[in-house]
Amino acid sequence: MIILPAIDIREGKCVRLYKGIFEKSEIVAESPVKTAKSFEEAGAEYIHVVDLDGALKGEVVNIKAVKNIVKNVKVPIELGGGVRTIETIDKLIEIGVKRVILGTAALNDKIFVKEAVRKYDDKIAVGIDAKDGFVAVNGWLDISKVNYIEFAKLMEYIGVKNIILTDISKDGTLEGPNFSMLQRLKESVKCNITASGGIKSIDDILKLNDMNLYGTIVGKAIYSGNVNLKKAIKRSRD
Repeated sequence: MIILPAIDIREGKCVRLYKGIFEKSEIVAESPVKTAKSFEEAGAEYIHVVDLDGALKGEVVNIKAVKNIVKNVKVPIELGGGVRTIETIDKLIEIGVKRVILGTAALNDKIFVKEAVRKYDDKIAVGIDAKDGFVAVNGWLDISKVNYIEFAKLMEYIGVKNIILTDISKDGTLEGPNFSMLQRLKESVKCNITASGGIKSIDDILKLNDMNLYGTIVGKAIYSGNVNLKKAIKRSRD
């Protein structure tokens, strides 16, 4: 399992949210580039980046910050937030983003997902952000009536190989991930699954590692000092 340290960008700065509430965003670092470099130095194999402004506006907003990260680190970057068109994916791949995450667009436009997967295959991931088991969209502001398992199965059928599952109620809480939710997803699809939301300790990471997931995204636990990224990466490889 790989550990993907997270950089959430809002107005060009690194922030963390609490349960997806934008009003409760907290600046955790001024420079996304410096943060990405620190992750690279700690041994990160992949970095997870979210354009929070883009998620709200429906288009990638912090493209300059993303470019600067890609330019200054050798670690591959995955990016989500506001990706709604093939042209946007083209642009992100062109500037060096290695994997593009579809969220709201994946739920609203299945033809778009098919086209993206056909063109870019495993460079496309789908982020399933769920609240009470139902998929949330538009920067987590709107909750659909679509169950996360049903949605994951549909994405797998379309050809999506990577799914990132976030339990919104756990995100930014340091309360531990929703292991049962992740287990149900793992039993339902054959896609690579990345866990996101709630990681509080290296023990959480090791438990997810034992579940044979593809990856886990760690954000607040790193910024708060609960998890030492370098040690966590080493422990997960032992």
